[in-house]
Amino acid sequence: MKSSAIGTEVHCEDVNRVRWLTLDRPETRNGLTIEVVDVLSQLLKEAARDEKIRVVVIAGAGGAFSSGLDLKAIMSRATDMNVVMRNFHNLTLSLRSVPQPTIAAMDGPAAGFGANLALACDLRWATDRTSLGQKFVRIGLMPDGGGTYFLPRLVGLGRAFELIYGGEMIEAGDAREMGLINRVLPQEDFKNAVQEYAERLAEGPPLAFARAKQALLQNSGDLEAALKIEEEGQLELLHSQDFLEGVSSFLEKRRPKFRGH
Repeated sequence: MKSSAIGTEVHCEDVNRVRWLTLDRPETRNGLTIEVVDVLSQLLKEAARDEKIRVVVIAGAGGAFSSGLDLKAIMSRATDMNVVMRNFHNLTLSLRSVPQPTIAAMDGPAAGFGANLALACDLRWATDRTSLGQKFVRIGLMPDGGGTYFLPRLVGLGRAFELIYGGEMIEAGDAREMGLINRVLPQEDFKNAVQEYAERLAEGPPLAFARAKQALLQNSGDLEAALKIEEEGQLELLHSQDFLEGVSSFLEKRRPKFRGH
């Protein structure tokens, strides 16, 4: 197990090949500053290069996932908003570029950029006290952090307009029915449940996960383009040691030991 805290506001903990990145700014319900965003981007890039890390989990401490941009902290400084937007969007790109499976573990509200940080993850698990929403219009803004990209792909264009125009927080159960959240679990033992699932993913084939993720994210809706991406990825995987291990373990009736080679 590896555990560290960056300025006490972002905790990084590696447990059984699962990296937990936990926001811990209780006074702002885990509001995001440039410094926090930069640290998250750095830790994600490190995880992407680390073969020992098989899954990345983003979480929030203290009963909230993230309230989004910490407006008070940003507005109290003479900060160039171009720099703010660039840094925040670099975080979204860093999260999407991680080859490992990513999970947003939401035990509490996720609003604004905080909601879109969760949507940028591959999977979203929540507790029954979780809610999420595009609250940008409440202060005269439009969604950022990829909200206009992720929402229509998850819930359809019409529902995306509804969520963005309304700016309302959606409870976990309703969000799951819409397709925004994968699973809703009781608050008790939530972290252990996420860890157990992540460890099961960590036993899977990292090369196959990475290639499948790449194909899903690059899918533009064009079938021929999708088939081309699948062909390139599958031919690479057919020459991998993981494929040989997968076949061998199947024939020998044992659990495979994938190494990412």
